[in-house]
Amino acid sequence: MQKAKLTLKTPAQPQTIVYLNETVTVGGSDLLIVGGPCAVENGAQMEAVASRLATAPVQALRGGVYKPRTSPYDFQGLGVEGLKILASVRDRYGLPVITEVMAISQIEEIAAYADVLQVGSRNMQNFDLLKALGQANKPILLKRGLAATIEEFVMAAEYIMSHGNPNVILCERGIRSFDTYTRNVLDLGAVVALKQITHLPVIVDPSHAAGKRELVPNLAKAAIACGADGIIVECHPEPEQSVSDARQALSLEEMVNLARSLEPIAQAVGRTLGSATLSGTGNMSRFSYDLLPAIS
Repeated sequence: MQKAKLTLKTPAQPQTIVYLNETVTVGGSDLLIVGGPCAVENGAQMEAVASRLATAPVQALRGGVYKPRTSPYDFQGLGVEGLKILASVRDRYGLPVITEVMAISQIEEIAAYADVLQVGSRNMQNFDLLKALGQANKPILLKRGLAATIEEFVMAAEYIMSHGNPNVILCERGIRSFDTYTRNVLDLGAVVALKQITHLPVIVDPSHAAGKRELVPNLAKAAIACGADGIIVECHPEPEQSVSDARQALSLEEMVNLARSLEPIAQAVGRTLGSATLSGTGNMSRFSYDLLPAIS
């Protein structure tokens, strides 16, 4: 771990704050709440997602357009068409968008549309991809590998940073176990450890950890309670009809309720959570975020 010269916390670098856009950050006192479907399916789906989540303390949207699927016969994503849909709802609702990059050849294209580039768990040690993302002028959301140690996770972030990109967000999304009741095991101990040893923001994906929607809200609350800088949660207008990961997706109402339920936990651990207040922008109504006071 001592070789992680850039990711480890030091007196000179106690905490990094990453900007998703000009106003949305992660790593400071403000929690980052991200919601959206596993996969972008069509424009109507993402319009429904964005319009509903914009009324809640949700600061960013997620949605996959290039999908790494276990079976080559499953839906693989909309590609460029999906990127255009994400950019369109981002521009209308002011919510930055996060989407996965799977190959070096996709970086330039995705960076032209998305605000944050995600590295999925399967690619956490795709070192050529990590090096290339080190040269990208976009924040990188790095998910922990299926069976990666904390040291391997930190060193993967080091690859990105050592090639020039300091804007890395770590994401704990569960690790493989012998138990099949949940999809993975959410390692909240790793979240606490990463917050102690690195200066990078750390968020949690309770959806992929649990694999069952009824487990997601409580895991999300536990993540905030143990010090995570935010959560990224899968939700869908019609969860049972989702083309991928239907079992773990929340409904939009469940996602809004979850985001709002985090307020007392955020205050208890001295963090701030955005609250929605209606304001007009042009011909549209959208929501801006007033910050609740943190408890010192």
